[in-house]
Amino acid sequence: SVRKGLQLAIKTFQAREASGERLALIGRVGSDLSKHNLRYSHMAMVWRDHPKGRWGVVHMLNKCATATSALYDEGLGNFFNDDPFAYEALLLFPSSVYQERVIETLGTTLPAGMYHPGYSMVAYPWSTRYQNSNQWLLEVLAGALAPEGSVLNRSQAQSWLKQSGYQPTLLHLGPLQRLGGRLFRANIAFDDHPFELRSSNRIYTVTVDSIADFVRRLDPGARTEVLRL
Repeated sequence: SVRKGLQLAIKTFQAREASGERLALIGRVGSDLSKHNLRYSHMAMVWRDHPKGRWGVVHMLNKCATATSALYDEGLGNFFNDDPFAYEALLLFPSSVYQERVIETLGTTLPAGMYHPGYSMVAYPWSTRYQNSNQWLLEVLAGALAPEGSVLNRSQAQSWLKQSGYQPTLLHLGPLQRLGGRLFRANIAFDDHPFELRSSNRIYTVTVDSIADFVRRLDPGARTEVLRL
């Protein structure tokens, strides 16, 4: 597992070097989400940190299935050594103008300001009660891509995302699935979702697929590459 993780990290590093780009959004297959018609479970930002001369991966992670999370700035080797379901990576390269705006934002306090420690794997996209890992990344992107100074907190980020046409992923989860998740998983909560949606088994959340779709619509110059072992 460690060997394969490092092999995929090396392959990703080589692809990043060959691309000539400074930043990409990177998705991994941490778990099997095929029953929800999803491939990638987790997304991060990988960027060239010129002062340190390395590629850094910035992302938010749930702490061992607890109800809290933390922000990480680490190398590609660590990113893929997390017992993934499949050794595959999605690289989404925004156009150069968007890359520079995100990189500039990563050097400010905004990413930390968008972070909320209360974690739910299925956090509702239009609530600030919880946050999942992909939601943090999406809200940071909102802060970077919105008009300067217009998005400084999570509520403003969510308003801008709505106005800009972001569409979260719809999951169909019945009452038994929701009850089981809430009773036996500390990192799953549904009380931030509107009752009328829950009662009709509709759970909306931020996923890698929904972020990728949004970025490609917002930035027609974005391109995608898939790496596999």
